[in-house]
Amino acid sequence: MLRFTLRRILQVVPTIVVVALLIFVIFSVVPGTFAASLFADGKRAADPQMIARLNEEFGLNKPLMERFVTYVTDLAQFDLGTSFRTRQPVIDLINDRLGASLQLAVAAMVFAIVVGVPLGFLAALRPGSILDTVTMIGAVSGLSMPQFWLGLLMMYLFALQLNWLPSFGYGDGSFRNLILPAVTLGVTPLALLARTTRAGVLDVLNADFIRTAHSKGMSEAKVVRWHVARNALVLIVTTVGLQFGSLIGQAVVIEKLFAWPGIGSLLVDSVAIRDIPVVQGTILVIVLWFLIINTAVDLVYAAIDPRIKQE
Repeated sequence: MLRFTLRRILQVVPTIVVVALLIFVIFSVVPGTFAASLFADGKRAADPQMIARLNEEFGLNKPLMERFVTYVTDLAQFDLGTSFRTRQPVIDLINDRLGASLQLAVAAMVFAIVVGVPLGFLAALRPGSILDTVTMIGAVSGLSMPQFWLGLLMMYLFALQLNWLPSFGYGDGSFRNLILPAVTLGVTPLALLARTTRAGVLDVLNADFIRTAHSKGMSEAKVVRWHVARNALVLIVTTVGLQFGSLIGQAVVIEKLFAWPGIGSLLVDSVAIRDIPVVQGTILVIVLWFLIINTAVDLVYAAIDPRIKQE
């Protein structure tokens, strides 16, 4: 198990290196700079001397290879650079926002698991029933529905019409402020979990060892508890892990829509003003989060099914 764990962890390193290089190349060729964006609103006349001075201050006038070497050297020292706008270290800006993003992602994932897994499980145990039909229609609708549109709909219904919940903002971090963005973000993984759980449970129910368990006189409840649930768990855990790992990336639109102070909204704001160090650092953190969760899922997967370690 130790060798398997080390192998999975070592696979993360080259992925991060490749992603970091791609991010640097992409944002090096994208037109526009932070200095030029200061005059993009048209309220002030562009000052070529000021633009040149700011570009020199931020090192944007240096040759590409020199900037690349500086970027890699800083990254190797876990230095994500300094924000052009606030002049604060990027790592500090991300730390200030990461807690809110994790809070939103965890709440959305808990909502998806608590609702989606039981629905998929019950639907599989009663195929063709009204519950099965309604669950699958709901799952398809959840996967097809744009999150941005769903968020606006929930704002209109629960905040403006019913006045039950705040429409946006973090407030004091209370549970009421979290409900709308978490439910909006959690609908897609909920729908996917319901479909995946149903498919996994149906596949196990049709296996030969389930028929053997029934033929030995084992009760339905024991078959479901000891055989079906355990064997379907591998697929469910994999889906949960992949969805949880991608939620911070998916939350970019939701955070901006609900004015949630996470790294997703930080990324959008930084892209708008060409604050490249913050954009690069934020994307790296999102990718690293996904890789960490994906690695953790592999380890859990191997613990559930020891055959994985042999592959």
